[in-house]
Amino acid sequence: MSAEATNPATPGPVVPAAARRRSRPRIDLRRLGRAALLGPTARDRLPDAISHVVDAHRAHHPDAGLEPLRRAYVLAESSHRGQMRKSGEPYITHPLAVTLILAELGAETTTLTASLLHDTVEDTEVTLDQVGAEFGEEVRYLVDGVTKLEKVDYGAAAEPETFRKMLVATGNDVRVMSIKLADRLHNMRTLGVMRPEKQARIAKVTRDVLIPLAERLGVQAIKTELEDLVFAILHPEEYQHTRELIAENAARADDPLAEFADAMRAVLREADIQAEVLIRPRHLVSLHRVSRKRGQLRGADFGRLLVLVTEDADCYAVLGELHTCMTPVVSEFKDFIAVPKFNLYQSLHTALAREDGQVAEVLIRTHLMHKVAEAGVVALGNPYSAPAEEQAPGDTGDGERIDPTRPGWLSRLLDWQRAAPDTDTFWSTLREDLAQDREITVFRPDGGTLGLPEGATCVDAAYAQYGEDAHACLGARVNGRLATLSTVLRDGDTVQLLMGQDPASEPSRKWLEHAHTPAARIAIQRWLATHGGAPGADGGEGPDSPGTTDPAATNDRAATNDGSETNDRANGRAATNDRADATQSAGAGRRAGGRRGTRAAGTAEDAAGTGTGPASTARPAAAIAVSGRPDAGVRLAGCCTPVPSDEVTGFDVRGGVVTVHRVECAVVARMKDAGRAEVDVRWGDTTACRVTLVAESFGRPHLLADLTEAIALEGAEIVSATVAPPTQQRVHHTYTLSLPDAAGLPALMRAMRDVPGVYDVSRARNQAPTG
Repeated sequence: MSAEATNPATPGPVVPAAARRRSRPRIDLRRLGRAALLGPTARDRLPDAISHVVDAHRAHHPDAGLEPLRRAYVLAESSHRGQMRKSGEPYITHPLAVTLILAELGAETTTLTASLLHDTVEDTEVTLDQVGAEFGEEVRYLVDGVTKLEKVDYGAAAEPETFRKMLVATGNDVRVMSIKLADRLHNMRTLGVMRPEKQARIAKVTRDVLIPLAERLGVQAIKTELEDLVFAILHPEEYQHTRELIAENAARADDPLAEFADAMRAVLREADIQAEVLIRPRHLVSLHRVSRKRGQLRGADFGRLLVLVTEDADCYAVLGELHTCMTPVVSEFKDFIAVPKFNLYQSLHTALAREDGQVAEVLIRTHLMHKVAEAGVVALGNPYSAPAEEQAPGDTGDGERIDPTRPGWLSRLLDWQRAAPDTDTFWSTLREDLAQDREITVFRPDGGTLGLPEGATCVDAAYAQYGEDAHACLGARVNGRLATLSTVLRDGDTVQLLMGQDPASEPSRKWLEHAHTPAARIAIQRWLATHGGAPGADGGEGPDSPGTTDPAATNDRAATNDGSETNDRANGRAATNDRADATQSAGAGRRAGGRRGTRAAGTAEDAAGTGTGPASTARPAAAIAVSGRPDAGVRLAGCCTPVPSDEVTGFDVRGGVVTVHRVECAVVARMKDAGRAEVDVRWGDTTACRVTLVAESFGRPHLLADLTEAIALEGAEIVSATVAPPTQQRVHHTYTLSLPDAAGLPALMRAMRDVPGVYDVSRARNQAPTG
């Protein structure tokens, strides 16, 4: 297939003579049409009209059975007989051309069979049942998937609903979209017979929907030609200017790309690496983008160099030799072999520079990678059935069509389209979704991954992972650090979403400002619309609009996690909720820990009301031994509350008491700087301990009750607790706890972190002075 597209209504691109000699001549569709009508159709012979299709098919699949193709052609030709295209050709030339496109890309026999029949149900008297009876359910499914919905039934919604139908079918079998892409490519090639306004309308839909789908399915050969065809129709002046640039470059006496290629071949021969070095001219849209980015074009900008090798390891060997013997542009290196793109694309990208300033882009890949790069999902064959040796004859398994290669973006698209309330929302959202043509992968703490479009935020990650349950999201940690829900995620980030348990949780109206995925936007909009808070053009009231008196708006979700300030009234309510929770926690504590739970809950209640607690705690002498002073009094420092197994040191204070600190405590450094002598101390045999823990959380109802219950369940007793008033709905808790065994401290801290809304628990430590 030609990578340089030509619109019949405009002159074709200028191609160097050498390239023309090497390229396959464009097939004469008029001749094929006549052959379709006049060629032999005997049962024991293949019709002449499909000879080009057969040749292209056998080039990729030498052992393919051709009988289904013969029967499909006979049915298609007889069904379409008498129908003509607007160009004046017999209609059968269209399914033949579509099938040839797919055959040249390496599609397997079933896809080609369905391609020959793809318009029969839509435009002739043939029914889906007849197709299924004659060619099997697989071909029937593919033909049904690309059959348009009738305008008489759907009116103006016919086109968007047809695309919805095709996308749903593609979710079960990506070959549906392969046929649609080839169908649109041939229609665009012959669009010159249409009225200009219709050309423009079709070109815009192709630009907004079909080209992004071709990109996402990795079918670059179709995508690039569609881009050039659309470019010619929608931007004829820029198209013509780009053609002139190509013609001027073709007339140059020197060719920097050829010189780069010769130098690369010499380097690889010297290293004894078997590789093929090719020059790949840029297609028109690609060159137009480069010219806009770089301004004045130089000879090496008109194409890229492609190095093809046999094994993956050879790709890196080639890269090493080129970077060693030539001058690499390090900033241009990308490894899409180790980390493939979301559309299956694999290649090494680099760039090489010469002393004269010419820079050549280089792609390094295996032959198989190149096939997938050009044909994408079309090159995968049939991924829906096991190899013949693994499947018994007639075995169809459980009858489900599950595509193991189905990309994450397609799964997300299918999810949100089900929630789209109407055709207009679906159509506009589809275009917005497909405009986001880059994808990132973020990791969950459990090792799972989420595929998201570039620019996605923590809001998008929440709805991608939890669906509408993400309404209860309280916040997030990105790469271990607390982050607002508006934080834009980067490829490779680790995202931990902090979820509340309140079933009445609401999404914030402000989340819409940070939601980039359709799934997130539609879920939030549906909730707001259902609860009377849908934002209008005038920015009308939502559940947490300024001035609302709805008590539900005060539940401490992450409404302020977008970085905005929380008003004082909300802070006051959150503080009141925490104090009320302390009272409620008494019952929970008794249920959880008997006497210890009662003590824990009651102490927490008192502390929440007074906001006070002891700064330091005394310890039995047996817990700490002071070297040479067996009778010395000992006090564990309240600033860092050491526990057995911590490395500790001591200092004399008034009254003959030794204060014990963790060695990393900031107070230790200050006392050393002041000339205070350290006292040698060590732990005794007692494992019981007291420790001060600091918990950071988002405010929410019942949080304190849940925390004290978690503490009691771990066998700890609350000596004192302080809960600071919320700041931007974030609450700072300080607990001094008594543990029967210091070895239980890590489990206690984990249990507290597992309480919904708590995003960090740490040992208290005195901060070093600043300034």
